[in-house]
Amino acid sequence: MAIHILGIRHHGPGSARNVKEFLEKTKPDIVLVEGPPDADPVLQWVSHNELKPPVAILCFQPDNTNHSSFYPFAEFSPEWQAILYARKNNIHVRFMDLPAAHQFAIDAEEQKKKEEQQAAADEENGTDSINNYSINNNEAEPIVIIKNDPVSYLAEAAGYDDGEKWWEHMFEHRHKNEEVFDAVNEAMQVLRDEIPSKDDRTERLREAWMRKTIRQAEKELFQNIAVICGAWHAPALLNMPKQKDNDLLKGLPKVKVECTWVPWTYNRLSMYSGYGAGIASPGWYDHIWNYPYDDGTRWMAKVAKLFRSKQMDTSVAHVMEAVRLSESLAALRNLPKAGLEELNEATLSVICNGEAIRMSLVHDELIVSDKIGEVPVDIPKPPLQTDIEKQQKKLRLPATADWKDYTLDLRKETDLERSVLLHRLQLLGIQWGQQSYVAGKGTFKEQWRLQWQPELSIQIIEKGNWGNTVEEATSKYIVSKAGESQSLNEVCSLLERTLPAELPLAIEQLITQINNLAASGTDVIQFMGVIPGLVNVTRYGNVRKTDAELVTGIVESMITRTCISLPAASTGIADDAALELLPLFVRMNESVQLLQHKEIEKEWQQTLQTISANKNSSPVLAGYCTRLLHDHQLLQGDELVKVFYYAMSQSTAAAVAASWLEGFLKGSGTILLLDEDLWGVVNSWVEKLEDEVFIEVLPLLRRTFAEFSKPERRKLGEKVKTGSAGIVTKQVQTGFDEERAAKGIPVVMKLLGY
Repeated sequence: MAIHILGIRHHGPGSARNVKEFLEKTKPDIVLVEGPPDADPVLQWVSHNELKPPVAILCFQPDNTNHSSFYPFAEFSPEWQAILYARKNNIHVRFMDLPAAHQFAIDAEEQKKKEEQQAAADEENGTDSINNYSINNNEAEPIVIIKNDPVSYLAEAAGYDDGEKWWEHMFEHRHKNEEVFDAVNEAMQVLRDEIPSKDDRTERLREAWMRKTIRQAEKELFQNIAVICGAWHAPALLNMPKQKDNDLLKGLPKVKVECTWVPWTYNRLSMYSGYGAGIASPGWYDHIWNYPYDDGTRWMAKVAKLFRSKQMDTSVAHVMEAVRLSESLAALRNLPKAGLEELNEATLSVICNGEAIRMSLVHDELIVSDKIGEVPVDIPKPPLQTDIEKQQKKLRLPATADWKDYTLDLRKETDLERSVLLHRLQLLGIQWGQQSYVAGKGTFKEQWRLQWQPELSIQIIEKGNWGNTVEEATSKYIVSKAGESQSLNEVCSLLERTLPAELPLAIEQLITQINNLAASGTDVIQFMGVIPGLVNVTRYGNVRKTDAELVTGIVESMITRTCISLPAASTGIADDAALELLPLFVRMNESVQLLQHKEIEKEWQQTLQTISANKNSSPVLAGYCTRLLHDHQLLQGDELVKVFYYAMSQSTAAAVAASWLEGFLKGSGTILLLDEDLWGVVNSWVEKLEDEVFIEVLPLLRRTFAEFSKPERRKLGEKVKTGSAGIVTKQVQTGFDEERAAKGIPVVMKLLGY
């Protein structure tokens, strides 16, 4: 009976090649691979033609998707090559790591224990944790710094400052190295003996379960056993303390676990994504797996092709010079061949002309790469995921690892269906697509940017308990959220986002909930906050062919109640509160105009007249209501000038008049350019202000004029120059101080932003 322990580096092309060659030579009758035994049933798909790496096994707890783990594989992963060899040669293959069913249960227990300890600590009135430690200066022990990567010790001994680089040159670039696994096992044994290690229960459990699996294979009379595991674990599997392992594994908690295959990406395989066993350059490793004897020429050709696709001139001479430079660098560093570092330095010098920014393109597109794997359609999956994939195929929306932009024309049936799907997924919290602003007239266009992330599979599983199809799951999910919410603002926002998703049952429930909340509500400010969104909802009727008229009745009722209560809400309020209310007036007026309902417009205009005429109304609100009456052509000519004179008269406090003027000129000062009478009133009022009063109200006036567009401010400045000169001439004739007037002009110009 022979047991072969093959210590490998996860996702290492050299390790993968050595494993493949070793298995082909020794021809084992069973292959044991580091991985969760829960996933043994899905290994049958590895030899399927439509399962194309990078892919990952997803293990999850059905009743708690927060407990889930991915086990990624690339084509150059040693574990993948071992499993593929076993499947193609019809021999037994099993995973031998600690089952996810136990791991998830242990994690839950540890999390609960931490929470209990934290709660106990909180009850001790914030006792400083430092008091729990004792320091004995007389018995001080030397501090041993333990590196996270044990291989870095070997690299340092060999004169390398990077463990990854050392391993790559020692193992990934070597070919037909038959004794590599013996060397790895011996090196790891020395490291385990020499390096102090913490007592990690999880690691002990994992290695105990691996040994248990090997013993089980022996018990089943397999004669030639191949074991593929991480290099660090290899020495621990050579010794078989059976009784100790049984005691350690006895009574482990367990939960229910399910497993499936999901597409993975090279981006997620890289260490930059936070993946613990990640590598720095999956795209590069893919290259050296497929072209192990490349001297750099093929790689540089890829770089040149990439730059040419981005309209960057790159010649054959560039490629040749870059390859020669990389070979020279390797020779100077006593390396057997040029590695990625040498190729990158040559690319930067020769092809990029020293511009580091261009190297970021090589890093993203080639060194890391955005390659995404494929999973067979008929593989066991949650029903919701199956429905999503079916619609992706039908609507020609492939899941890609890189960003892909779509501009949808909702007048086209296919684009409309795409939009509906993306809106439904957004409502479910599955953020595959991000909607952005699209230029153009009308509401029939939408801009989406799509990028598939592997973790979306977990979100799909999590939402799968709401239904087997996207429509069913989204509808039930929204109905549930509507029933739980007692906030009118939240439910209205939910309705606005649900209508584009075309979910009749959910929309009906939301409208009922809005009606109930509106009937029992009395907060006019809340009504003004939600009315614009509901009015926008009515616009979807024409574009999406939905019955948005169901909302119109609620909107009209809410506007009527708002018009009745708003005059009282506009009186006796502080200036800050009035300024916060002013944007709601702006949006409310826009909504009434958008609704195009004569009776509603009449009610709104009557409300504006009431607020404008009421002496107790907030000045800024009264001023804005007056401006709206003018815009509605209900207050024109001499009548408008009279109202303006009254608001800006000397009997009105300067601060109140300035606040009224701010409301009247809200958003635009064009009226002052066109109406000479109003301009004269404002000019006269500013002219008659005492110096102290003018300085007091200057910040208010400056804020008012600062909202005008630059052309408006420029024209008003020109008007000030000509208008003030006329006033100065007139006042000089009546004995007015010309010097004082000349000093006032710069102040007014400053007021206008000049």
